[in-house]
Amino acid sequence: MLQYFRKIWRDIGQPSLHYSIGALTLGGFIAGIVFWGGLNTTLEATNSEEFCISCHEMQENVYQELRETIHFSNRSGVRATCPDCHVPHEWTDKISRKMQATKEIWGKIFQTISTREKFLAKRRELAEHEWARLTANDSLECRNCHDYDYMDFTAQSLRASEQHSTSLADGEKTCIDCHKGIAHQLPDMEGVEGY
Repeated sequence: MLQYFRKIWRDIGQPSLHYSIGALTLGGFIAGIVFWGGLNTTLEATNSEEFCISCHEMQENVYQELRETIHFSNRSGVRATCPDCHVPHEWTDKISRKMQATKEIWGKIFQTISTREKFLAKRRELAEHEWARLTANDSLECRNCHDYDYMDFTAQSLRASEQHSTSLADGEKTCIDCHKGIAHQLPDMEGVEGY
């Protein structure tokens, strides 16, 4: 048995006698295309609302809240889905976010939010993680749809117009600083400044 593994090791370490460099290169190229296609197919499949709400934790909690907001149903018919707000659109940022989201698999396995009570107990922590992420990237996902340069301040309330024309223009605040709870119910905000 040991001789068999030594022979394999020796064969791997030597140049191929039977296959040309061209065939090996072509094989590697084809394998790369298959890998890349599989990766992109997987990314797109996991970047849909159907995938996001396929687990009952999301279906029964945050998705039901989203259905009651203007991001779900509105006069213009433009609807934001889960990935629109929770997954960056740029490829490198999307990959980074998908890698971060793999820890949510552990939550599913260990059922950390499998019931409404468990979800409500962790809600503040989950929300704070998402708020921190949006603050760090200057609410990039919000700005994919809401562009400050095209806001019509005259169509906004006086308070909104003042806030948007000063705080956002100065770069002091980002969307999530004022719009926590815009698509989901707020957790218990006791001790949070301004609430």
